[in-house]
Amino acid sequence: MPADLTDLHAELRAVARGLLGKAGPGAAFDWPSATASGWLGLEVPEALGGADATFAEVAVVLQEMGRAAARGPYLGTAVLGAGTLSLLEAGPGRDALLGRIAAGDAVVALALPGEQESADTVPFRIEATPAGRRLSGRAEFVPDAAEAARLLLPARDPGGALVIVDAGTRTPGLGVDAQPVLDATRGFGHVTADGAEVPGSSVRRFRGDPGDAVRRLAERAAAGVACDSLGLAEAMLDATVAYAGVREQFGRPIGSFQAVKHACADMLVRVSVARRLVAAAVRGLAGTGPGDPGTAAAVSMAKAYACDAAVEVAGTAMQLHGGFGYTWESGVHVFLKRAALNRSLFGSPAAHRALLAGRYPRTR
Repeated sequence: MPADLTDLHAELRAVARGLLGKAGPGAAFDWPSATASGWLGLEVPEALGGADATFAEVAVVLQEMGRAAARGPYLGTAVLGAGTLSLLEAGPGRDALLGRIAAGDAVVALALPGEQESADTVPFRIEATPAGRRLSGRAEFVPDAAEAARLLLPARDPGGALVIVDAGTRTPGLGVDAQPVLDATRGFGHVTADGAEVPGSSVRRFRGDPGDAVRRLAERAAAGVACDSLGLAEAMLDATVAYAGVREQFGRPIGSFQAVKHACADMLVRVSVARRLVAAAVRGLAGTGPGDPGTAAAVSMAKAYACDAAVEVAGTAMQLHGGFGYTWESGVHVFLKRAALNRSLFGSPAAHRALLAGRYPRTR
């Protein structure tokens, strides 16, 4: 990475860590401060009020959000929402919505099912009927859908499309319901469409092949969750090492015991490997076009390993904190529940390993 970008990322990381760390684990971060810092418009073109940056800068914020276990619609709006709109053909409506995202005036949600195992899944379809075009389909575990002002619905039709819906307007046949999860730091929704009317003004087209665009968005979602998992694993490693240095048993810090040293060393190895894999996935998404097979493989490796590692690291952190680790006051449970949900979102580790295995021919 060029030195100027390394310095930029270090500064961005320091600002994000300072801002997100004020509230404590599981707390909502300051949305106006995030807007003023430019986080929401990192990938928005400069002409529309954004920073004209790449996914590499977004990944820095995502990692720090995981480190703080911060609560807020950043994944749905700035990562998936802005990323989706950037893949559409330019137009006044698209540009206006991107500008509102950068200004912090719009919360949007991309209805890409969080439970999906395949990057080729398009959850909605547009059908021509005597009464006009109608939208049908469903998507579950959609990040930030319940609080979004605009819904972005990928749909199959002859040319591939994205339907943009005003969530505040009661549209017959379209429903959005909050979907409770064990992790209290994020919000998800269940989006259904059953013959909802599709006005021509609400339909947008992707630039290039729509199938590649949807796959690119699925890769972006998986990589975003991997960044979050890396951040929370780093937080658990740091907290555990600090605790082991001050907690005493038999008149000495527990960090001096060989078993604790080995456990912390194992945590460090898992975090270090995850960091390298996530960095490779981020570089791919920031520097390649849609459909690049190398990027797809890097994302699958990062998602499978980093999310598995985060669950293991958070679980070990709870054990090494002793009885205190199992209390509500320790805060470890916040990270463990977030890590467990991350592991399931946008493809399980087993599903991503299967995708990687499919790249190699079978031999006898």
